Amino acid sequence: MTVPDYPRPPFKPQQQSFPGKTDKMDPRPDHGEDSYVGHGLLAGKKALITGGDSGIGAAVAIAFAREGADVAIVHLPTEEKDAQRILELVKKAGVDGVALACDISDPELAAKTVESVAERFGRIDVLVNNAAYQKYYESMEEITLEEWTKHFNTNVHAPFNLVRLALPHMQEGASVINTASVQSKKPSPNILPYAATKGAIANMTVGLAGLLAEKKIRVNAVLPGPIWTPFIPAGMAPEEVETFGEQTPFKRPGQPVELASAYVMLAADTSSYTSGALLTVSGGAATL
Repeated sequence: MTVPDYPRPPFKPQQQSFPGKTDKMDPRPDHGEDSYVGHGLLAGKKALITGGDSGIGAAVAIAFAREGADVAIVHLPTEEKDAQRILELVKKAGVDGVALACDISDPELAAKTVESVAERFGRIDVLVNNAAYQKYYESMEEITLEEWTKHFNTNVHAPFNLVRLALPHMQEGASVINTASVQSKKPSPNILPYAATKGAIANMTVGLAGLLAEKKIRVNAVLPGPIWTPFIPAGMAPEEVETFGEQTPFKRPGQPVELASAYVMLAADTSSYTSGALLTVSGGAATL
């Protein structure tokens, strides 16, 4: 495979409301629609992916399906169009797939969603906690307690709750993969609430890995660097969008598909001794 000559900044000025739409991005992100080739690494596995409608989650859903896993995509109700597009690609891989609308920060809806996936697939082998909330703030005064709480409800409390809910449907060898961020090690001040939640997720990952080891369930996290997803025009200042990714040694942001192999590796049985790992994928950018 030859790595495409992916887009480099400067990018066109663009802003969206959260959570952002793939179709409105310029350039359009690469989720592996035409490039990811599977090798049966996840054959027969049953996966639940939150935020699987766009960005990193969409790339993971496509990759998992092409590796042979049945895939449940959990998405916000407003993301139905994107979710159905990814679901179509999942089914084209010859596996079972379903898209479920759910605000994961709602405990009751989250419980119903997990039960629905478990009933359809019979079990859950891989839980990917990828969905998150991010907002840009000009100053400390803009960060209300309500906004701070919203970040933690979606980015920390919900993933913990999903692990708790999924556990009864997991068997030995199952895997939890959390999406943390390089923000957990090197926080950007203007997205402080988001960065703080990612620090919590990284810490929770290591703690859960120890707690669930006796059940032979692995817990790991991927720490993406700057990745070109709808989060960027929806959660950053316009001037930062234009130069996004230029600070890395690669001089560009990563594409969602470039993260997919990390999630596949952590989900595969060949990573049976890997737990508590925080895997950074950042285009060579240094982190603490």
